[in-house]
Amino acid sequence: MGFTIGGIRDLRSGSRRRGRASGSVTTVAEYTGLWGWDVTPGAHAVRGGQQITCSCGAVDCPAPGAHPLPLVPPVPAGATLDEATAAWSRVPGAAVLLPVGRSFDVLEVAEAAGRHALARLERMGLPLGPVALTPHGRAQFFVAPGAAAELPRLLYRMGWDDARLDLHGLGLGDHVTAPPSDFAGLGPVRWLRAPALDTAYRPPEARLLLGTLAYVCHRSGTV
Repeated sequence: MGFTIGGIRDLRSGSRRRGRASGSVTTVAEYTGLWGWDVTPGAHAVRGGQQITCSCGAVDCPAPGAHPLPLVPPVPAGATLDEATAAWSRVPGAAVLLPVGRSFDVLEVAEAAGRHALARLERMGLPLGPVALTPHGRAQFFVAPGAAAELPRLLYRMGWDDARLDLHGLGLGDHVTAPPSDFAGLGPVRWLRAPALDTAYRPPEARLLLGTLAYVCHRSGTV
């Protein structure tokens, strides 16, 4: 599945012409149509005074506003703005979630370590994919699928297997909240490094980033 610069212009100009399309719908269409990612409708947090509950209705929801809606299919990669609009009209207010393990896995670290590592990686000229920041202080590096399953082996080969690192892999079966959706009532997720044409379809192999991420996490003392 591919896309072109012309296709990007058509989608963006089309979204401007469609006054009825919400921000979430155009975001979904960009993720599916431009970056080739599936999008899963997610529950959203409901604020009531000082309390945050989940739109799923479960009183004891363990992840209010941060999990997929049950029995709601994802919007598949390649969906157009019209298809995204039709799908999202059935789940008003849904958060935009991205299923991990299909187009990408995620390496997650503390935000301070992530910012430091990103600066080092950019200076080194290494290939980089998108990087998201959550409102509860986490940086999420998008890498090639399979990274989460390979993480223990990769850390062992690099000599970091016995270190206490605040570095975690998210893989098949996990979801991440996508910018600009709200995460669990804490605020919006945002991009530290936005998706780009050269990395959306082919995020970097985890091994290219992992040494720097592990080193920075170790030096930062975030455990």
